[in-house]
Amino acid sequence: MKDLPIAALEQVAAYFQALSEPTRLHILNLLRGGELNVGELAELCDCTSANISRHLAMLMQHGLVQRQSRGTAVYYRIADRSVYSLCDLVCGSIGRRLERTALVRRVFAAGAAERKGQRRASTRPKRSKSQPSPADAARSSRR
Repeated sequence: MKDLPIAALEQVAAYFQALSEPTRLHILNLLRGGELNVGELAELCDCTSANISRHLAMLMQHGLVQRQSRGTAVYYRIADRSVYSLCDLVCGSIGRRLERTALVRRVFAAGAAERKGQRRASTRPKRSKSQPSPADAARSSRR
């Protein structure tokens, strides 16, 4: 993106905007397996055909999918397979970030549990060596 004019950056932003909707990402993921028609995509995405058609129009506008009419049905397929490399790169980055976050949380949780255990131990009353333990006191009182 270095040295791109504003007009080109706007096109890049629009491309990413096309990828910014979960249903569109789901459609692209489903099309990894091959061509599907609007009805099939609607069923698989649990959406209406009209909704899927709007998403497909946006994806077509940005050159991500192509359509082909066959009789009364229209089938869609991926036009630019490089979108999968981009999505895999982003998913990998998000996965690594989540792993780091989970590790930090585990470290903090372990530290908090350790501090809590130390506080419990420090709040117990201390016995002098001459004072019998509660168990010893109970045994001697039974005698």
